[in-house]
Amino acid sequence: MGIVGRLTQLIRSNLNDLISKSEDPEKMLNQIIVDMTTQFAEVKQQVAGVMAQEKQLERQFLTHKQNAQEWERKAMLAVRAGDDGLAKEALLRQKELEGLATEFETQWKKQQQATNTLKNALTLLGNKIEEAKRKRVVLVARKKRAEAMDKINGVMGNLQDNSLFEAFKRQEEKINEMEAKADASTQLHEEQTGDNLNKKFEELEVSRGADLALEDLKRKMGITAPPVAVTVKQEKPVAVRVDVSPLEAEISKVATQPSSAEAEAESAELERVLQEMENRRQKRA
Repeated sequence: MGIVGRLTQLIRSNLNDLISKSEDPEKMLNQIIVDMTTQFAEVKQQVAGVMAQEKQLERQFLTHKQNAQEWERKAMLAVRAGDDGLAKEALLRQKELEGLATEFETQWKKQQQATNTLKNALTLLGNKIEEAKRKRVVLVARKKRAEAMDKINGVMGNLQDNSLFEAFKRQEEKINEMEAKADASTQLHEEQTGDNLNKKFEELEVSRGADLALEDLKRKMGITAPPVAVTVKQEKPVAVRVDVSPLEAEISKVATQPSSAEAEAESAELERVLQEMENRRQKRA
């Protein structure tokens, strides 16, 4: 083989390889089914033509057979009429028609066999095409599954890259740092504006509510006795509750201390705080 021949063979081989790689199996399967269906329609038309020829041969056979029988009847009629010469001519025509009928019968039977063979082949071809259509659905599903698995494997391969996880961890650390700065800024602001004191009172109020709820629950369960009003002999009799909260006791203590500028200021501050707590409670309600 010369240089030109080897070069031509190499180019043809590379071209076939490129075509094979560029083929989409799903599109190729669809095109193959279309081609099969087209060829089936053409073969079906050919079989129909063969069947039509078979019917023609059958009609020719029956026609010539009937004509032969008719000339035999005419020969019998001539014999009855005493015309033997005419009877011989009628018999000759009968033999000729019988020979043609026999030939047509032979051809008709051969055509009938060929037609049956073609019909069976056509049925088998149709079954194969239907099987190919069903198999195409399975093959397309397998192809799509393979593509999905290949894509998933590619994504998993990228996720297994440590650089991605390291980048994710750096962003997590940045967010943690931002949250820490925000918490520190909030705490500093509360300490500077006095909101920290209000926060402590709010926590105290929540704790006091939980204590009261716990006491109510224990009384319902019969664990503790209900509060009893106790009369204490003083200059002026007053009723004192047993379940006095620490905050109320502090207020009562301040109220009973001797009047002074410092005591009055503390009392006013406590009243202001209590009023503010009550206002917040009403807003939440």
